[in-house]
Amino acid sequence: MSTPADDPLARERSHLTASRAALRAMREDVESLDLSNSTANWVDAQILARHIDERIKALADLSHTPLFFGRLDYLHAPGADLAEGAGGERFYIGRRHVHDADGDPMVIDWRAPVSQPFYRASKKEPMDVALRRRFGYTGGDLTAYEDEHLSDPAEAARASKLLQREIERPRVGPMRDIVATIQPEQDEIVRSGLGGTVCVQGGPGTGKTAVGLHRVAYLLYAHRERLARTGTLVVGPNRSFLHYIEQVLPALGELSVKQATVDDLVAQVEVRGTDDATAAVVKGDARMAEVLRRAVYSHVSMPTEPVVVVRGSRRWRVPAYELEDIVRELLERDIRYGAAREALPQRIAHAVLVQMERSGEAPDDRVQDAVARNSAVKAAVKAIWPPVDPQKLVLRLLSDPDFLAVHADGVLTADEQKTILWAKPVRSVRSARWSAADAVLIDEATDLVQRTHSLGHVVLDEAQDLSPMQYRAVGRRCTTGSATVLGDLAQGTTPWATRSWQEALTHLGKPDAAVEELTAGFRVPTDVIVYASRLLPHIAPGLTPVASVRENPGSFEIRPVTGTADVVAACVDSLRQEGSIGLIAADARIPALTESLAAAGLSPLAPGEETTPDRRLTLVPASLAKGLEYDYVVLDEPRAVVDAEPDERTGLRRLYVALTRAVSGLIVTHAGPLPEQLGQAAPPGRSGSGRP
Repeated sequence: MSTPADDPLARERSHLTASRAALRAMREDVESLDLSNSTANWVDAQILARHIDERIKALADLSHTPLFFGRLDYLHAPGADLAEGAGGERFYIGRRHVHDADGDPMVIDWRAPVSQPFYRASKKEPMDVALRRRFGYTGGDLTAYEDEHLSDPAEAARASKLLQREIERPRVGPMRDIVATIQPEQDEIVRSGLGGTVCVQGGPGTGKTAVGLHRVAYLLYAHRERLARTGTLVVGPNRSFLHYIEQVLPALGELSVKQATVDDLVAQVEVRGTDDATAAVVKGDARMAEVLRRAVYSHVSMPTEPVVVVRGSRRWRVPAYELEDIVRELLERDIRYGAAREALPQRIAHAVLVQMERSGEAPDDRVQDAVARNSAVKAAVKAIWPPVDPQKLVLRLLSDPDFLAVHADGVLTADEQKTILWAKPVRSVRSARWSAADAVLIDEATDLVQRTHSLGHVVLDEAQDLSPMQYRAVGRRCTTGSATVLGDLAQGTTPWATRSWQEALTHLGKPDAAVEELTAGFRVPTDVIVYASRLLPHIAPGLTPVASVRENPGSFEIRPVTGTADVVAACVDSLRQEGSIGLIAADARIPALTESLAAAGLSPLAPGEETTPDRRLTLVPASLAKGLEYDYVVLDEPRAVVDAEPDERTGLRRLYVALTRAVSGLIVTHAGPLPEQLGQAAPPGRSGSGRP
C-alpha cells in the first residue's frame, strides 16, 4: 500500500488539506479581532468593521473550487522580476494567497509575479521553470495531476489533457473564472498596466469577457490602494449578462467591483418610452454632443448694465465692458458651465477689490467673499449666467422645433431634426416618456454643467453595440482612469453598432488605446464555429475567423422540423447530455415555444437565471443571447432571427451571435428555408446529435 512519501498524488492531497486548514486559520484570525478599543470614533469603527467583513468574505474557502490548480518548480533563483530568493523553490499557484502560522506561503496568488511562468513558460521559453504541474479536480477533490518538464530537452512538447478537460467541462450555473486555463496571449492582456486602455477584439469563445474580468482582478492586486480610492466598474449589455458573470470576481477574492449597464449609469429619469431605429440612431450620434453644448451655453448672455456694489457709504461700480471681458474669459477657458457660474461672482468681487485697493483700502479674502454674496452681484450672475436644468434643457430640445433648429443648425439636417422631435408636446419632465437614448442625452447635458465623477478603471463589455453618445457616457466615468474595452465587431446587433474600434475609442476619449485581437477559440466547437463563420463575409468583412483549438469537435446537426413539438423534441434529446441547454429563438416565437415546452412538462429558466442539475434548460430570446453560453444549444428557425431585425445585416449578426453560444453541441431546427448566406448543407466533418 502506498504512503504519502511515495505517492505523488497523496502528497499533493496532503498539501491541499494543509492549505485549506491554513486558510481556515487565516479566516479565524480575522474573525477573532477585537475592535472595541481600536478606533477613536464611531465612524472609524464602522469603516474598519466593514473592511474586516470584506476580508473575512475574501478568505472564504469555496468547497467546490480548487484552492490551487498548478505548481511551479524553479531551477535556479529567478530574476527580481519573478520572485526574490525563489531559487530551486516550489510554488503552488491558486486563486488567492495562503500562508501557514509562520507566514510561509503555501499557495501563491495567480497574480503574483512568481506565478506568471505558469501561464507564459514553454519549451521554447521555459523561464527557468524545471516543472509545471497541473491538477485535475472533481468538485473540490484533487483527483489527477499532469507534469511538463519544460527544461528537459529530451521531453517533447505535448498538449495538456487536463487543460483541455477544464476548458470543455460542462457549464452548469453562472460563468466561472478561467484562472486555471489562461493562455499566454490572454495573460499578456490580463497583466497589462493600469495606465493604458486596452481594446480586445475577440470572436465567439475567445475568452474576451473572462480576460476583461481577470484583468480587473489583476489590477486590484497590483494597484489595490489606488483603485480602492478611485473605484472600479464593470459595464455589461443587460442585467441577464451581469447576473451571469457576477460570481467570477468574488471567486477570485474580489468583492468591491461594481457592475452596471449603460442604462444604469445614466438613470437620471425613468425610461418609459422607446424610439424607432431612425430616431435612436440620430440621438446616439456624436453630433448631438455639439447640439447640447450649444443649447447649454446659449443661456449665457453678455451684460449690458454695470454692477453697482454698495458697502457702507461707498459705491463700487463694475462697468458692463469689464463684466463682458470676465464672461468672455470664462467662456474661452472651456470649463464646465456650472463651474464657470460659480467662478463668476468671485471674478466680479475681485474686480471690486481691485478698485478698493486703488482707493487705499486693504480688503482681504473675507471682504471678497462678502462682495461675491452681495445681492447686486447675485442678481447680475443670475441674469448673465443663469442655472441650467439638464432635464428641462433636453425636454425643450426634443419638444420645441425652433429651439432645436437654432442649436442644430449646420449640425443636423432638417429631416434629422424632425426625426428626433416628439410628436406631441410634453408639459413637464415628470410627464415625459423618456427613451433610453434621451437618458444618455440628459447625462451628456449634466456633464456639461457639472463634471462626472471618474473611476480608476472601467471594463466595458459587448462594446460593439454602443452608440457614440453611449461611448461618451462611459468615457466620462474614466476620464482620469483607464479602461478595458471588450467586443466583437461581427456581433454588433444595433442599428448604431460601431464600424471600427478606432472610431469607438475616439468617442470613448481613449484614441491612443492599444487594440489586441484574440482569434483562438476555446469555447465554441470546430464544426459549429466553421458553420457560423460562413456569415462573416456578409457581416464583418476583413475580420479573422475564430480558429477553434478544441480537440473535441463537438456535435452539430441541421434538423428540418414541422412545428414547435419537433423543436421541443430536440431539446429533450439535448437534455440527455450532461450540462446546460439553451433554446434560442426569435423573440416573437418565445410565447409559442413556452406553451410547447409546458405541454411537454418542461419549465425553462429565463436568461441569467442560474442553472441547476435539476433545471438545465433556458429559453433565450435571440435579443438577449449575447454573452451567454450553454453546453448544448437548440437554435430555432434561423430565418426568423434574421427577419426580426430592421435590416438584413443586423439580422445576420444576431444570427451569428445565436449560432455561437454552444460549448459542446448545436442543433439548428428549421421549418422554413435557411438564410442563403448559410447555405443548405452542413459543414464537412461530424453531423448528428450524438455526443462526440
